[in-house]
Amino acid sequence: MKFAISFAAFAFAALVGASNVIDLDTKNFEQYVGGDKPALVEFYAPWCGHCKNLAPVYEQLADAFPSDKVVIAKTDADGVGRDLGSKYGVTGFPTLKWFPKGSLEPVDYTSGRDLEALAGFVAEKSGVKSKIKPPPPPMAVQLDAGNFDEIALDDNKNVLVAFTAPWCGHCKNMKPAYEKVAKAFQSESDCVVAQMDADAAPNKPVAAKYDVRSFPTIKFFPKGSKEPIAYQTGRSEDQFIQFLNEHCGTHRSISGLLSETAGKVLTLDTLASSFFTASLPERPDVLGKAREYLATLTGSDNKTTTSAEYYVRAMERVIEKGEGWLNKEQARIAGLLASPSLAPTKLDELKIKANILSSFAVQKAAEAADVAEDVYEQVVDAAKQVPQQAKDGVDSFADAVQDKARKIKEEL
Repeated sequence: MKFAISFAAFAFAALVGASNVIDLDTKNFEQYVGGDKPALVEFYAPWCGHCKNLAPVYEQLADAFPSDKVVIAKTDADGVGRDLGSKYGVTGFPTLKWFPKGSLEPVDYTSGRDLEALAGFVAEKSGVKSKIKPPPPPMAVQLDAGNFDEIALDDNKNVLVAFTAPWCGHCKNMKPAYEKVAKAFQSESDCVVAQMDADAAPNKPVAAKYDVRSFPTIKFFPKGSKEPIAYQTGRSEDQFIQFLNEHCGTHRSISGLLSETAGKVLTLDTLASSFFTASLPERPDVLGKAREYLATLTGSDNKTTTSAEYYVRAMERVIEKGEGWLNKEQARIAGLLASPSLAPTKLDELKIKANILSSFAVQKAAEAADVAEDVYEQVVDAAKQVPQQAKDGVDSFADAVQDKARKIKEEL
């Protein structure tokens, strides 16, 4: 019984420890390399730190390809494979070489040491698909020598370009944040987040033209300009977002949603304040001023004009239907915004409307607070005219009114 348990444990350990990476030496090298299957061979040294870092990735690579079609192998070029290392000119570790089917003349592997890069190389060279699930398509717009000028130099677009290289560690570290920012700005047709493999041979002339000397190099190409601005801020999501909002005139948050300032127009916010402090007979005059301002926006960007039109429409509806319309419209939009199936463009449209209506609501609340303070002053004056016992009660009520007014203003 003990033997059976020990054998089962041994078999399990052997199964867990099994590797699809073939160990090569001078005796078996040509048994696996140069035959009817192509081979990727890693020349390593046991003491090499980079080799140790590569080891788990290399194991995953071997598991990703059928062993009857592709050989994934390694040899200790500082031990049993020393002669092989000398024969193939290995001077550093790890060195990876690709041996085509039927050939002992290798091609050096010079790309990244991550699983994605290695698997892509083996698949391209062998024509064999890996078992690795392909990564999702990049969110950043992909540039190359063929489309660079069309996109980055478009007079109607602001474009942030990250010049990267597949082997660059800093580029890999930046990628998750950069991709998240690209996703957040997908709805901004005139503020583009792009990326270019500047180390690919066809793209090197473009990189040289824009003085790309290290990776990642990030440059911002503003609308209507052929000269980029060097991006010298940090590489966090928040820093990218802040830079783009400042230079594109956008109001995006990292979630991709618009911020609370999106759609606001300062001049019309001021008129909205006047609209609610004005008497009913005076409100049409304020509306007239809003219409006059809207007329001055001819030739402005569409976003500002659309926002201005909604300020005017909101004033028209309040005059026509009363202040109750404002509450109903806010509730309607809030309900629509809660829907999980809204298209991004519709979501933006509703968020801008909600922001504009909130400026009306805030002004209305501020007006209520001012009225409460006026009531407080009137009550205090009245208290001076009554006996002490009644005065105490009036003072208590006045204090409550003042406290409520203070709280309203603190919440605004």
